[in-house]
Amino acid sequence: MISRRIIRTKVLQVLYAYYSSTEKSLSKTEKELFFCITKTYDLYHYLLLLVVDIADYAEERIEIRRKKHQPTQEDLHPNTKFISNQLIRQLRDNRQLNAYLNQKKMSWVNHPELIKELYGFLVESDFYKEYMEDESRSFMDDRKFVDKIFNKILLLTEDLHQVLEEQSIYWNDDVDFVVTMISKTLKKFNEYSDTDQRLLPMFKDEDDRQFAKNLLRKAVINHDDLRELIKNHSKNWDVERIAFMDILIMQMAITEFLYFPSIPTKVSLNEYIELSKFYSTEKSRNFINGILDKTLKDLKKTGDVNKTGRGLIGE
Repeated sequence: MISRRIIRTKVLQVLYAYYSSTEKSLSKTEKELFFCITKTYDLYHYLLLLVVDIADYAEERIEIRRKKHQPTQEDLHPNTKFISNQLIRQLRDNRQLNAYLNQKKMSWVNHPELIKELYGFLVESDFYKEYMEDESRSFMDDRKFVDKIFNKILLLTEDLHQVLEEQSIYWNDDVDFVVTMISKTLKKFNEYSDTDQRLLPMFKDEDDRQFAKNLLRKAVINHDDLRELIKNHSKNWDVERIAFMDILIMQMAITEFLYFPSIPTKVSLNEYIELSKFYSTEKSRNFINGILDKTLKDLKKTGDVNKTGRGLIGE
């Protein structure tokens, strides 16, 4: 499912677009947010299909070699361990995956060169050679092998990232997140999984969907108050000269401090410091950390931070 970290990232991105636009419509921005999240979920299914297509390409090559005019012994008796991988077979037959792909009309048919290139990288990898040379077979081995394809081939291949960027601007920063989702998905499969094996839902639950909506809305609606808090706690800095992205990160963090009673302040603080690692400089990260820490302490003193729930009262 789309984690809250990804949700926070998407909210940050659409907030940046919202404040950069001359036409500010909160309802349109909210639609854009959920469209962005849906695109991430699209990519999740798209990459699951990719490993199946690589295996299909490998099988096509085996058939071509078998039909050669003078096939070798190896051509006639190939190692079929990869193309008969149990987990790949389960993904190929998975009803939910196929239904989603058909509904979205998603396919790799227009990228045969990419499939060929990824297969080439795969067969040259050490983990592929070790897998193919091992005569033992188990579902666990098959699953670990597929996970390595995602984390050691698909995650690191620049040409794949380029193709994805060309297809959708929404996928520029998503591959790492999605591969993590896929690794979690693979762990849910076992040797008894059938065609109805469930994939991850888009959201963990309705609370996460509402979290996305409310985080965006509360950050925008309370913009002036949040901006004033940032200004008051960065008196030695000219707010106008602070990087706009840094301000948005702090704005979102303070939004969670004030308006999300069930989220521990420590969680919010850690999440936005982590987010700043991707969207700010090292100098900015230290600045953000300092301002948020100072702001949080003052908000607790004034009683403006009210957390409720098990273990959170008086937090």
